[in-house]
Amino acid sequence: MCFLGLELLNLPVQPIYTFSSMSKHFETNSIRISTSKSNQKEHSAPLYLTSSFTFDSAEEARATFAEELDGNIYSRYANPNSSDLIEKICAAEGTEDGIATASGMAAMFASIAALLQQGDHVLAARSLFGSTHQLLTRVFPKWGITSTYGDISDYLNWEKLIQPNTKMLFIETPSNPGLEIIDLEWAGKFAKAHGLILVVDNCFATPYLQQPAKWGADIVTHSATKYIDGQGRVLGGLILGRQELIKQVQFFTRHTGPAISPFNAWILSKSMETLAVRMDRHCSNALKVASEFESHSSVIAVKYPFLKSHPQHNLALKQMSQGGGVVTLDLHGGIERAKRFIDSLKMISITANLGDSRSIITHPASTTHSKLSEVERQQVGITDGLIRLSVGLEHHEDIISDVAQALDRSN
Repeated sequence: MCFLGLELLNLPVQPIYTFSSMSKHFETNSIRISTSKSNQKEHSAPLYLTSSFTFDSAEEARATFAEELDGNIYSRYANPNSSDLIEKICAAEGTEDGIATASGMAAMFASIAALLQQGDHVLAARSLFGSTHQLLTRVFPKWGITSTYGDISDYLNWEKLIQPNTKMLFIETPSNPGLEIIDLEWAGKFAKAHGLILVVDNCFATPYLQQPAKWGADIVTHSATKYIDGQGRVLGGLILGRQELIKQVQFFTRHTGPAISPFNAWILSKSMETLAVRMDRHCSNALKVASEFESHSSVIAVKYPFLKSHPQHNLALKQMSQGGGVVTLDLHGGIERAKRFIDSLKMISITANLGDSRSIITHPASTTHSKLSEVERQQVGITDGLIRLSVGLEHHEDIISDVAQALDRSN
């Protein structure tokens, strides 16, 4: 944050962040980047539960509104808690600036709507979260923004999908729920060659495992509701990237209002302090679970990026430090078997969230991706027997035991 000009107004110069020298280590930055201390000298960043902020003079108010000074005006624009979160996540992702929103889908919507106009075209990977698919196929077409899907199995064909009005390349990797991996190096070069804004949904990997910006992503988005929070408590979204693009998104969000609450931002900033240790455990547990059931007789296939059997295993090794916390199991017996399996679980929770400390099971075909047609689901590998398992932080033996007994009981 820049405070150039405060001295001219005889106003106190006080940096917002107390940890000004960035560490080369993710864990240190995620813990030590913080708002400056108040005169109470608190050790932990306080909650700023206020809708607006005061000024010491009419001139300070004018200069702040004119953006000649940096400072808080109104919590719909910015708040010390949201600024704290953004500073941490930008350091983690290696991006210049960012915005925090009320939910992950608010971030997805704003990252597209703020940067495109009527008549523009989006080229997107076919494997997308169900609500993102609805945005591209049902919401944006009402305003004259169209889209085309490309298959990651045929990168050469993407050249043919470029249209004169194509302005954006939108991908998520690993994909939800199919765990398809898109080559970020290829995507960065492809977007640059065609003058496209590259937007990457990095929700499944988190910045601890993968940083799309270093491969050329212009915008990185997150549903912070998932791993950033990590305990299923609050909603939040993040849009991060190049400053000139973020300024356009800031204008859009300032006037459309998808602001994150100070409380949720405070929770998410605190959660960043433990993201590294949590992701280490998520990944360790997930690999053990995936390995355990890879050859189970009730399972057609297990998919996990760091299993050697994953079709993009080498690519996952190239751009991710670990395989993430989600495993998919495709069960023999289709939807009826999947239902029996889910109903037989004793510990694992049945809910639509993921990235929680508690292991979570979801049947995508009947829940998160139920609005897709059967053909659309088949195109992205969502079969009737597909189970998405968000592996939590419980002891891995207890997770494995619960899955094993549910497979036996549902047979």
